[in-house]
Amino acid sequence: MSETNSESKIEEKKHADVTKISRGVNENTEGLPFFMKGKVIHGFGRGSKQLGCPTANLPIEGYNECINKLPNGVYYGWASVENGPVYKMAMNIGWSPYFGNKEKTLEIHVIHEYEGDFYDKELKAVALGYIREELNFGSLDDLIQAIKDDISWTVSKLEEEPYNKFKSDKYFN
Repeated sequence: MSETNSESKIEEKKHADVTKISRGVNENTEGLPFFMKGKVIHGFGRGSKQLGCPTANLPIEGYNECINKLPNGVYYGWASVENGPVYKMAMNIGWSPYFGNKEKTLEIHVIHEYEGDFYDKELKAVALGYIREELNFGSLDDLIQAIKDDISWTVSKLEEEPYNKFKSDKYFN
């Protein structure tokens, strides 16, 4: 049974100041690395259209126990579509409070420009670390800026040891 937003522990918070977001400060790595794979499903259709950041949604069924142990928020790691090249990724686990989701989602942004979508294709990913908590924003522009900053932070972080070696992990072969 899927968890609903009314059952979640997200509190109504004032809107986050996009200029004061701390990234990478949570050193709790329990549950990481988190390996996942599944067929990409249709989400809300706002990643590319509203945010300029296409996301691949994975079904949370089968991962409920794992994602309920992890704090809601933004993560970084690596991903591959259909056993293709491995690319950096940023991922959100949670409720997307700006949009008021009623169900928890697992949304992955593969940091690569694809020609088309990859619905129903298998996506493999590994989350290696926690970037920041899931936040609510006062405007769509603030949310978009936070996402861009998360992506920039991810690109830099994954160049570091030991994270860069996961790109060639046997999981992706």
